[in-house]
Amino acid sequence: MDHPLIDLISAKIRAAEAAGEFDNLPGAGKPLPPSDDPKNALFHRLMKENGATPEFVSLSRELAKLRAELNDTDDRTKRREIMKNMSMMEAKIDMARKAYR
Repeated sequence: MDHPLIDLISAKIRAAEAAGEFDNLPGAGKPLPPSDDPKNALFHRLMKENGATPEFVSLSRELAKLRAELNDTDDRTKRREIMKNMSMMEAKIDMARKAYR
């Protein structure tokens, strides 16, 4: 099923082409940059250009904070809780890495 606005979108593109709005674009006529993951190349480029970080990276940072907190704590109950949170965080990181691929 086509998008309900496909005719309008196509008309806008044709009008832009006729007006020369796609002429002399940066990178026109040049090959696309190489990519290890061509399927997700656009996604990765947009993330990089907008300063986004993958979820597993931010979760890894949280895990590093938990490790530092564990090193600074002598309370057995608190250490047990931190270790439990670390275990959960490692599982989340693993799932996020798999989803990212």
